[in-house]
Formats: sequence, C-alpha cells, structure tokens
Amino acid sequence: MTARVRGGESWRSLRVAAWLGWQIESNWTDPFLFAVYSVVKPVAGALILVFMYLVVARGGLDNPLFPYVFVGNAFYIYVGAVLMGISWVVIDDREHYGMLKYLYTAPLNIYTYLIGRGAAQTAIATVATTITLLFGVGALGISIPPGEVDWGLLAVALVLGLCALAFMGILLAGVTLITARHNYFVGQGVAGALYLLCGAVFPLDVLPRGLAAVGRALPVTYWLEALRRALLGGGGSQAIAALSNGALFGILAGSTATLAVLSVLFYRWAERLAHRKGLLDMQTMY
Repeated sequence: MTARVRGGESWRSLRVAAWLGWQIESNWTDPFLFAVYSVVKPVAGALILVFMYLVVARGGLDNPLFPYVFVGNAFYIYVGAVLMGISWVVIDDREHYGMLKYLYTAPLNIYTYLIGRGAAQTAIATVATTITLLFGVGALGISIPPGEVDWGLLAVALVLGLCALAFMGILLAGVTLITARHNYFVGQGVAGALYLLCGAVFPLDVLPRGLAAVGRALPVTYWLEALRRALLGGGGSQAIAALSNGALFGILAGSTATLAVLSVLFYRWAERLAHRKGLLDMQTMY
C-alpha cells in the first residue's frame, strides 16, 4: 500500500469517525435541543465551582486566586472530554454495539478512527469551555481584555495541549482494550488524578512535595500554565513561575512528541495482545 493510499484511508477514517462521534454524543437528538443542553451544562458547572470556592476557600470573587481557579477549571473540561471520549470508544464499540471486531476487518486506520471519535468530544468541549469563559467574564467579573490576550501563545498552547491529550487518550484506549474488568473507570480515574495533580483548581505549591513533583512531570500542568499566561498575563504557581514562555512551549512540544510515539507503540502492542487473546469481541457484561 502506497503512502498516498494510506494517507487517504487515514483521512477518510478521521472524517467518518468524527461524524459518527458527533451523532453518538448528540444521541441523534434535535440540534436545537442539544444546543440548549450544551449551553446549560457548562454554566451549571461554573456555578457549582463558584459556590464551592466561596464556601471552601472563603474568598471573594475579587481575590486574585479566583481567575486562576476559574480559568484552570474551564480548560480542564477538555481533559475529561478527550481522555474519556477516546478511551470510551473501545467500550462503546466492543461491548455496547459489538462493532469493534468488524472495524478491524474494514479498510480504515483504527488509530485515526479513535482520534476522529475524540474530535467530536473536543468540539463539544470547545463550546462548553467558550461558554464557561464568557460566563466568567460577563457574570462573574473576571478580567480578560481581548486586547491584552496573547493570542499567539493561546493558539499554540491550545493546539499542542489538545494533541497531547489525544495521544494520552490513545494510551488509555490501549489499556482499555486489554483490560477485562473495571475498564469503565480507566478514563475517569486518570482524569480525576490529573485534576488533583496538574494545578487545575489550586497551585502546585500547596501540594505535598512528592505530589508536587508528580505534578511538575505532567504535560497538562504546563499546558494550563501557558493558557493562564495567555489569558490572564500570569500563571500564579510559584513552582513553575520561573519558566519563560519559550520554555513552556519547548516542554509542551517535547512531551507531545514523546506521547505521540509512545501512544503508537503501546496501542500497536495492545492490539497484538488483544488479537492473540481474543479480546476484540470480549463481553464483560459489567
């Protein structure tokens, strides 16, 4: 098979998977009804965060910590959506629809198929994140003047971070493929651990030294730092404040490239193991 044919097959797999993912996520519902749901859900999530902040942190909305918490939580919507969206495809197609074994006999690239299914989740998360940020600016008084936003840093950080999350999702899909039980919690468990360790809602400085070291090893930590600097002009975590924007970009680019290689190698290994043990049509009935 030539490179041109493989490229065409990968693009077709990506495009069709993104359309299929959108149809599944919207549950074939009325587009207007789904649009209303897409607006209400992030606003409700933002209000929950605000009340938790007011009650637990006992800080006012004018506290400098609040924009740090709000922006980090808004962009964290991507983390849960992409990680769980891609890893859940294996469960969905294997156990709910019984289609995974047929996908492996079809002329498609399964790797780009998984990324395409994650693209639908990414699109929904983009709507939710945008609405959350607009709600924060309009209703909660968070100051993000468009003229002071570093749009270049925002665009580069957003693209690199989403690519890194997609490759992490592929890794989790590989784990899900060869896990017989409790694979429903793989994506949720990793996303929950990252929520604690990557500084999404509080700086790494408040974590115990060992957990802070783990947080500094995670690419999501530097992704959120770059996004906060682009929107707010500063990150707020002393643990990584000394890093320049160029250093953040280098760490994000390097970790994304590393995750890309690891995700291909690990998923191919998981595929071979699943073929050998007959796991492609497994039904756990969990």
